[in-house]
Amino acid sequence: MQERKMGRIGHLSSVIMFGGAKLGQVTQEEADQSIAFALEQGINHFDTAASYGDAEIRMGPWMNRIRQQIFLASKTGERTKLKAKEEIYRSLERLQVDHLDLIQLHAVGNIAELDKCTCKGGALEALLEAKAEGIVKAIGITGHGHEAPATHLEALRRFPFDTVLAPLNYYLYSMPQYREEFDLLAEEVNRQGAALRVIKAIAKGPWGVEQQRTYTTWYEPFDELKIIDACVHFVLFRKDIAGFASAGDIRLLPKIVDAVSRFGEMNEAEVNDILSKIPVYASPFGAATSID
Repeated sequence: MQERKMGRIGHLSSVIMFGGAKLGQVTQEEADQSIAFALEQGINHFDTAASYGDAEIRMGPWMNRIRQQIFLASKTGERTKLKAKEEIYRSLERLQVDHLDLIQLHAVGNIAELDKCTCKGGALEALLEAKAEGIVKAIGITGHGHEAPATHLEALRRFPFDTVLAPLNYYLYSMPQYREEFDLLAEEVNRQGAALRVIKAIAKGPWGVEQQRTYTTWYEPFDELKIIDACVHFVLFRKDIAGFASAGDIRLLPKIVDAVSRFGEMNEAEVNDILSKIPVYASPFGAATSID
């Protein structure tokens, strides 16, 4: 498993982050199988959130055995200091740990949400307090939607976040404004010595209104190996990206791991040829700029 340094945090993380959303609606047995597989494949970065259903509960029983082997991150979607602090403590309890390596402001995809987090009495104050208490080591920010890169750039002007987690895939990067704003964000992340990680690498687009949902992801993912390979190559070609989150369905993880194992077998021209010819490919966010 390839590893990349997480900016000034310094941790050598697997380029695949085990996305905890995939555990939100599975049994403990299914979760155990997925976590065991991830560890066997060398994944050492686990990223979950308080809002991911039972994900933290499913991960909890593993922590006594693996806590020293992994980088553990969670997120709070609360916007006030009081509620965010309560949620951090709840995450620690559910995960059965005494600290997190990273806590992130979750789903900050536009300036209005950023303002809520960074105002007096906002959630950022809770994260700073938690860091001072030693129950979290680093502070990050995440976001969905087309406004996320510009929002995160503004966030970095307000506070030196250790990590940024933003959407990126071939389609999103083909959108001129998104591309420009993502590149500006990447430049600032690098300048500050933070770590840039991405989500939605294998997102094909929104589910159709009448379409049967065959995966638990809120967007339709690619599941053809050749296309997943190209999607993974597209993201990992960028050396300024520390890693990407695996999709929110346990059945997709083996395909993503398989694709990473073949990184380097495609060149940029081959990747562009494959992804540019996909007949149905769209932003997972549609016309919207954020999601819940």
